[in-house]
Amino acid sequence: MDPEIESLLNLRNPPQRLTVEEAAGRLGYSPHEMPVLIAEGLLKPLGHPAPNAPKHFLTALLDDLKRDVKWHGKANDALQEYWRHKNARKQTSIDKRQASQLQTQNARSEN
Repeated sequence: MDPEIESLLNLRNPPQRLTVEEAAGRLGYSPHEMPVLIAEGLLKPLGHPAPNAPKHFLTALLDDLKRDVKWHGKANDALQEYWRHKNARKQTSIDKRQASQLQTQNARSEN
């Protein structure tokens, strides 16, 4: 974990608004997992930021979610489903590529 984020998490009075990286550290997730949780509707950034704008989260809400067992279960399910789907797409792409290479080899051997 980034030492700067770790020191922020250990503050007695943390800031009321946290960035994605800081929120991820506070919840125990990786920063790259946060967009998945936002897309699934499990996390809601403050205001209405544009898709490419920095997102901020309310510390009090994150603290409530941190203690919510059901929320963590939903978050883990969403992340597992995301990676299951992504890996399945990758495997399908590899299978298509291998089938294409096999067809090319068979066509060459017939000629």
